[in-house]
Amino acid sequence: MGSIYFIRHGQASFGADDYDVLSSLGQHQAHVLGEHLANLGLRLDRCLAGGLRRQQDTARLALAPMRAAGLEIPVLEIDAAFNEFDADAVIRALLPGLLPSEPNALHILKNARDNRGEFQRLFALLVARWHAGEHDTPELESWRGFVERVQGGLARILELAESNHNIAVFTSGGTIAALLHLITGMTAAQAFALNWQIINTSLSQFKFRGNEVVMASFNGQTHLQLLKAPELITYR
Repeated sequence: MGSIYFIRHGQASFGADDYDVLSSLGQHQAHVLGEHLANLGLRLDRCLAGGLRRQQDTARLALAPMRAAGLEIPVLEIDAAFNEFDADAVIRALLPGLLPSEPNALHILKNARDNRGEFQRLFALLVARWHAGEHDTPELESWRGFVERVQGGLARILELAESNHNIAVFTSGGTIAALLHLITGMTAAQAFALNWQIINTSLSQFKFRGNEVVMASFNGQTHLQLLKAPELITYR
């Protein structure tokens, strides 16, 4: 069977004007991942990333130590199917409906860096409304549309894959949640309950034979745990 490794990007710039930039810690996480994969001697037949900067930069930083170790690394391919859902658009579209029950939500979301716990609680409420499909709006990519987009990207990978291929996909937590939903049959709510536990640069391995895909491991973080540095374990 072949393997697809779905890798979440390194820590991005939470609370900054541009979230889609790896923090210095996120860059270090990506480098640590690459060194770990190089030590394992992991052979990769294809490498893909979504179209977001944090996804592509994580890929380049992780692949560099592997290449330096003498491993043959394929050219990084870009497929926007593996982009994260647009969290800002979800907040803009669904926040007005949340304000009657959460009157302080706007202030908390505008000052997310100083209210991390409350931000996560409110964001989870908004995402739950989004994936329930009861608040869809024409300008917002629906949960169903997001899942179909991710499914299309997976189908394209499988179409070109050979039975023994190892494939790395640098992506985001929401995309991995959509894959959990697609491949295991768990509900969207169950998939997002797991999504909130996905750490930066973790690996989730899926095995495939033809078009049949099964989950082999989830949220692997050995590369960070071995360093015994708790500050490397981040969720946002």
